[in-house]
Amino acid sequence: MNIAIGSDHAGVELKEQIKTFLASKSIEVLDVGPHDEISVDYPDYAKLVTDHVCKDKNTLGILICGTGIGMSIAANKVNGIRAALVTSVEMAEMTKRHNNANVLCLSARMIDPEVNLAMVKTWLETDFEGDRHQRRIDKIHALEQ
Repeated sequence: MNIAIGSDHAGVELKEQIKTFLASKSIEVLDVGPHDEISVDYPDYAKLVTDHVCKDKNTLGILICGTGIGMSIAANKVNGIRAALVTSVEMAEMTKRHNNANVLCLSARMIDPEVNLAMVKTWLETDFEGDRHQRRIDKIHALEQ
């Protein structure tokens, strides 16, 4: 598994913390930026991450902005992306278990870094249940047509 990760200026510090955590788990990380806290437009980084996720089924994405809302809206405009903004460990588990989210969106300003790291860990460790949930995902993808 590979992770493509991106943020806006508000998420740079959290992005670095997540990269350190992922490296400790021997997960390959592609950081699409930014690499400093100079103001940027989050849709640009959402596009870079989702491009990688769409190209390679072994790549998941993590997007971070101040609230996570903008990143989740932008990412979900891309066909094939199931981006989920999560605010608790339980939500991180369920978005993988039932929705098979391929992009996790996080809030750098509203959620503590430790909780964000716990959500990333849970999301990565949770398996998709399939079955009736796959049927629902298929219907979501039909909406993209």
